[in-house]
Amino acid sequence: MKKIVSIAALATLLAAPVVAETYVLDASHSQIVFSYNHLGFSTSYGMFSGFDGEIDFDQADPAASSVTVSFPVRTMLTGWEGRFNHFMSADFFDAADDEMVSFTSTGIEVTGDTTALITGDLTLNGVTKSVVLDATLNQAGTHPMENKGWAGFDATTTLLRSDFNVGNFAPFVSDEVAVMISIEAMQAE
Repeated sequence: MKKIVSIAALATLLAAPVVAETYVLDASHSQIVFSYNHLGFSTSYGMFSGFDGEIDFDQADPAASSVTVSFPVRTMLTGWEGRFNHFMSADFFDAADDEMVSFTSTGIEVTGDTTALITGDLTLNGVTKSVVLDATLNQAGTHPMENKGWAGFDATTTLLRSDFNVGNFAPFVSDEVAVMISIEAMQAE
């Protein structure tokens, strides 16, 4: 009788649905890089780094996964203090110290073995718009130094500054901003 119960219990465990595992972003290895055309003379770059986020990652059914990320606007890195100050001025963000940028996924369409389109709500400068991230799973597995689950993703999208009320000086400074994202996330404890 014990063997039957054990086999039945094992069968129940094997039939149980796999649930998403929670991963938190590794702030030291996660960046958002953006670029835009400056007056036709150059491509200018900026970056956000050190931000917080969480991924509920379902490797068996990636479409059932979700992601949330947030960070203060004032963590923007431009490489030049004058440009940073201009971006934070009333010409663009007029950003308070606690003003946040956030992204919350609303749907994931799996497009390949390691690719997906992640649709979500991006809130920037007090405006929320739906955006689509073209995402790639770089790798998922055990981190060789941390000895726990780890995952890495890259994604790209293009935003229009004017959609978020930061479109000053367009079209001379491009309205389109290319966004490249690379993140690592560790399994939550």
